[in-house]
Amino acid sequence: MRKVGIIGWRGMVGSVLMERMREENDFAGCEYTFFSTSQAGQDGPVIEGRTYTLQDGDNIDQLQSNDILLSCQGGGYTSKVYPELRKSGWQGYWIDAASTLRMEKDAIIVLDPVNRSVIDQGLATGIKNYIGGNCTVSLMLMGLAGLFEQGWIEWVTSQTYQAASGAGAKNMRELVNQMRIIGENCENLLDTPSTAILDIDRNVINTLRNPAFPTENFGAPLAASLIPWIDRAMDNGQTREEWKGISETNKILGREEKPVPIDGCCVRVSSMRCHSQAYTIKLNRDVPMADIEDAIKNQNDWVYLVANNKEETLKELTPTRVTGTLDIPVGRLRKMNLGPQYLSAFSVGDQLLWGAAEPVRRILQIILQHLGEQ
Repeated sequence: MRKVGIIGWRGMVGSVLMERMREENDFAGCEYTFFSTSQAGQDGPVIEGRTYTLQDGDNIDQLQSNDILLSCQGGGYTSKVYPELRKSGWQGYWIDAASTLRMEKDAIIVLDPVNRSVIDQGLATGIKNYIGGNCTVSLMLMGLAGLFEQGWIEWVTSQTYQAASGAGAKNMRELVNQMRIIGENCENLLDTPSTAILDIDRNVINTLRNPAFPTENFGAPLAASLIPWIDRAMDNGQTREEWKGISETNKILGREEKPVPIDGCCVRVSSMRCHSQAYTIKLNRDVPMADIEDAIKNQNDWVYLVANNKEETLKELTPTRVTGTLDIPVGRLRKMNLGPQYLSAFSVGDQLLWGAAEPVRRILQIILQHLGEQ
């Protein structure tokens, strides 16, 4: 029986991972160990009536007794523990939701509905590191992979609308707290129907601009606003989040030698969950819309097309509709006035699922299947 260790199972991504593994009965057939960097020796998760005792996530000897390690603990943990594991001679499979190892030559970014052939080749050639990709990149590829597969894409710009949850649990709490303060400060005005809308507007903006307004995590108000900056600056004027678009997309697709140009602007918005993206796509030829639609909707089991009308867009193409599901709706699909080779589209996806937990959950099962076939 294969031994699998999971680190970081209590955090946001780890919690979603555990939920999905329970739903899919993934805990059957393996010996699982759960690790903690702060609560070793205490009770861990309860699975099918069994309470697992937490092991020390910093103990290299305990970690290396596993055939596979899956970490949702974060990049700092990976940077600290992973090199020590490999130095100790551990030859197991490392699965990670953090970005630390994504661009390493001996690592594959996993999104199996899109790059299963790349994954299979990696397993066949002895690659041992399988890393979850950037959330917006993974969600974009789940929606547009059919166009990439056909070789129709010359370049893409992706303007993202990224949820608070992409920044972490503390940021989600801060957003809700900001919402509460705005509502409380405006309550009397809202309860009076005769209140002029400019008075309400003035009240809200004064609340947002108050130095006491909570912005410790975001650095600026997000509720009733947005923040057009995510992650740190790059030398070329991009943020790192924007840089990941071209870098990770082409690595996932195995196109590092001949990359598809991808760029855009990444924006934090006051959605709780789900990242949305607006695409401008330059095709390398005039492809009929029927062929474009078929390529998109037939690429994987989770993508589907939303008719380009108001009723269906409001019903299907929002974070409210998609949160907590594996669905990847693609809508607002049309040829642009720029010319017949230019395509506009919009997609939504839950970044805690296809953007984080689901790819690492699925690669764990793929690796276990690979080991079972040896």
